[in-house]
Amino acid sequence: MTVTLKLATSLDGRIATAAGQSKWITGQPAREAVHRLRAEHDAVIVGVETALADDPELTVRLVPGFNGPQPARVVLDSRQRLASDCKLVSTANEIPTYVVATEEPDPRLVDAGVKVLQVRKVGEDRPELKTVVEALAAEGLQRLFVEGGGQVAASFLRCGLVDRIEWFRAAIIIGGEGRPGVGALAVAGLSDAPHFRRTEVREVGDDLWERYARI
Repeated sequence: MTVTLKLATSLDGRIATAAGQSKWITGQPAREAVHRLRAEHDAVIVGVETALADDPELTVRLVPGFNGPQPARVVLDSRQRLASDCKLVSTANEIPTYVVATEEPDPRLVDAGVKVLQVRKVGEDRPELKTVVEALAAEGLQRLFVEGGGQVAASFLRCGLVDRIEWFRAAIIIGGEGRPGVGALAVAGLSDAPHFRRTEVREVGDDLWERYARI
């Protein structure tokens, strides 16, 4: 099992303005690199807030000649809030789509072709992530690509589940009122912070692509 966290941020680690504008912080070459990374994984994971705000497809589209299977799409959606007409649900019969919930599967989603995985909850009705990873592994999804948002990124980091980070950093500064790429970690001391080793840095268009591995 491998969990890779993808971040696409400003220089100061923001993924959107205070008003939520995020398209596009990084340029086309960086977005193409993200699609190539998607193609290398079994599943792409987002939180429900990202799914509701962006209505993403989470598919591999920007890779010329790609004809492999699409990665599964996974939404952490405790209360199964995804709309029936969103892109993820409306294409669930064509591309494997999972909702991770803490309640009984909603027949509305099941009938649309979504597979609802019910897991135990922690805290404020959030899915317990170690259980989530185990449930996805049982579905044959071993290489997980976590795309956001900031609270989801923080949750995976807090649980010590992130093996690698693919960080795309744009040469802009949004400021403290912008939305952070990683939410609160409740780190009391530097020794408690998640530590990673930089393995590679490269330029992609006007952006920087930094790759990290967990120490």
